[in-house]
Amino acid sequence: MKVEEITNFLEEHYLYDHPNLLLADNFEEAFVGVVEGFNLQPKTCYDYDKCIEILERDMDREEAIEFFHFNVEGAYVGEHTPCFIKSYRE
Repeated sequence: MKVEEITNFLEEHYLYDHPNLLLADNFEEAFVGVVEGFNLQPKTCYDYDKCIEILERDMDREEAIEFFHFNVEGAYVGEHTPCFIKSYRE
């Protein structure tokens, strides 16, 4: 998915009421949607495994996981900080 497609989706469904939604830079291919819940501000959501795959294009798996945890998943930028889902797979 391209940034423009994601932005269009967010503008159509969320940005009027929630203009502060944030995107995770360079992880467009891993975009899943928006997470909502009781007493929770909407947040963009990304596929964790796909994010690691994207990083593995430039580093080995161990480096990708370490980089992701410290620089992406661990980077709190406010209540609209993107979230990452680890999907159940058999």
